[in-house]
Amino acid sequence: MGERTNITWHQASITRAARQRLSGHRSLVVWFTGLSGSGKSTLSHAVEQRLYEIGCRSFVLDGDNVRHGLCRDLGFSEGDRMENIRRIGEMAKLFAEAGVITLTAFISPYRADRLRVRELFDPEDFVEVYCRCPLEVCEARDVKGMYRRARAGEICDFTGISSPYEEPLTPDLTVDTGRLSLEQCVDQVMSCLKDRGVLPQP
Repeated sequence: MGERTNITWHQASITRAARQRLSGHRSLVVWFTGLSGSGKSTLSHAVEQRLYEIGCRSFVLDGDNVRHGLCRDLGFSEGDRMENIRRIGEMAKLFAEAGVITLTAFISPYRADRLRVRELFDPEDFVEVYCRCPLEVCEARDVKGMYRRARAGEICDFTGISSPYEEPLTPDLTVDTGRLSLEQCVDQVMSCLKDRGVLPQP
């Protein structure tokens, strides 16, 4: 614990505001949450593509990808899930400081964890997007076979089956990914970003 007192935050000479001017748009974090199979990754990458097409600097932090590196030492217990989301929140904050529109695609099942991440940011710099999709639709998709294995008892602590998912009570945006087309969902997210004054002015 004593070593932590010797750590001092280094203030960069190039400010976030300067990086945003260079990018031509504001930076913020768009936090996609929802069940496995609800379309978080698909939607976040589709939004990233749309942002790229209009000249925005953006990057997707995807749950599976992050667990291959930064969080490869974590499992899926409640404590490990909390630490996973804590790390992602801190990394997303750094990306926002770099002037990047950061899109995160994580189940992030617990409200308290999502709130802790939100509190890292000013209110205008964080958008929680709930990818609402009925469990039966997520199971029907099941492209990875995860629900089938969870139902068979081969996977423990699987969100929606043997581990809880706490739906957002007041998300900034709810997207019905189980009912709407991908294009419609992307339009909703882009409209939200436009309303936030994030997108570059024509």
